[in-house]
This record gives sequence, C-alpha cells and structure tokens, in this order.
Amino acid sequence: MEGDSRLIWQNRRAREINVQEQGWVAAPKLTLDNYKNVVSGKEYTIKNPDGSETKDKGTGLSQAFWNTLTIAVPATVIPVLIASFAAYAFAWLRFPGRRTLFVLIIAMLVIPLQVALIPVLKDYTALGLNGTYLGIWLAHTAFGLPLVTYFMYNFISQLPKDLFESAFIDGASHFTIFSKLILPLSVPALASIGIFQFLWVWNDYLVSLIFIGNQPSVQVMSMKIADLVGSRGNDWHLLTSAAFISMLMPLAIFFLLQKYFVRGLMGGSVKG
Repeated sequence: MEGDSRLIWQNRRAREINVQEQGWVAAPKLTLDNYKNVVSGKEYTIKNPDGSETKDKGTGLSQAFWNTLTIAVPATVIPVLIASFAAYAFAWLRFPGRRTLFVLIIAMLVIPLQVALIPVLKDYTALGLNGTYLGIWLAHTAFGLPLVTYFMYNFISQLPKDLFESAFIDGASHFTIFSKLILPLSVPALASIGIFQFLWVWNDYLVSLIFIGNQPSVQVMSMKIADLVGSRGNDWHLLTSAAFISMLMPLAIFFLLQKYFVRGLMGGSVKG
C-alpha cells in the first residue's frame, strides 16, 4: 500500500473499508491579500434570486484607525498634563486638606471601572455628551487620572528641594517653576506614563463602546477588528492581520520614547 493513503473500517459488519487519500496541499507562496482586505475592505460576491451576481466591498480599518487616533491622542495628553499639575501641587505646595485629597485620589485606584459606567452614562445622556469625542476624552481622562497622578507624584516629589528654593529666591512663580523646571526634568516620567495611557486608550473596547457607540463612522480599532469575522464568523483569518496592523502605532510610540521609558520607571526609586 502506498504511503500517501490509509485504510480504515467504515462498516465492520458489512466488511466495508474506506481508503483515505492524502489531500493536503502545501502553498508556500506568501501573499498580502489578508492585509489588503483588512486595510481597504474585502470584496464579496452576492448571488441574487434572479441568478445574477453583485459585488459588495466591506469597510476597512482606515476610518477606524483615524477614529482611534482622534480619541487616543487627546485622551493621553489631557490626563498626563492635568496629573502633572496635581502632582506638583501635592508634592511641593502646602494647602489645607492636601493629604486627605491625595488619599482620596489614590483610593480611586481600587474602584472598578465598571462601577462608574452606568452613572456616568446617565449624566452624559442628560448633558448631551454621549456619542461625542468630548465625552470619550473626559471619560478616559477621569478613569486615568488617579494612576497618572500617583505615578507623577512619586517622580516629582523626589526632585531636589534646593532647586525650587533657588527659583523662589529669584522670584519665579509656581507656574514658571512648573513650566521651566518641572516639565523638562519630568520628561522620562511623562514619556513612561504616556506610553501606558496611550496603550490603554488605544486597546480600549468597553469604554469606547459605551460612550461613543458602535456605528461604522465612529468605530475604534478594537471594535472594527471584532467585527471583521462577520456575522457568520467566516473571516477568522483576517484577525491576525488586523491585530498586527493595530499594533503598529503602539510599537512606533514605544520605540520613539524607549530611551525615556526605563528612566521614567526607575524615577524616584533611588535616592541620593
């Protein structure tokens, strides 16, 4: 018997044997068809009841990419900037209730995100912010502020105190110190927490689904990738290509800021 076929019993009582032939065919040729279908949209051939055929083209990831970028960039810059101001105030300013307010902000880290979704959604509906970019920016800012504030506080509080005293003697205001001293010295920390915030917003599915919706005109990358399999689940081969394309932007951000990443993570961990 040849090596590319085998015999199995189909019916032992009837003495019937089934001969199985090897049917696998290797296709070593690599193509970019999946990436093309993901980016520009896959073409479908639909048979009409009268026997004619029509071609329809699905939507690609291009619109979802710009939607995600429109959400991710402000949702990263806004909380990082606000948290930097707050961290400077908690670290170097003295005002009533400073410790209590800082403890409340840190305590928000243990509150699950899902607990606040329904109350915030009700307020958004009343204010008319639901389904708008402003609404999703504010949502990501509010959910990301506690962690960003805590991270920036650990870095800014370890900066040399003599630096601020010299600036105060020279007549610098708090805003001047923050813009001329704090921000330049905090670039490693800003880059590190900016990477984390950007990755979280870029890969977010739940918050975007609730506050901006799942319409094709406002879909983000995570929603669009989930929809690529189709209603019948017959396009699973497109998921890996779409996932790789969605990784390109976070990888680019990481490699651009990687020289600050390790320094930012180690900031404040070693004194002296």
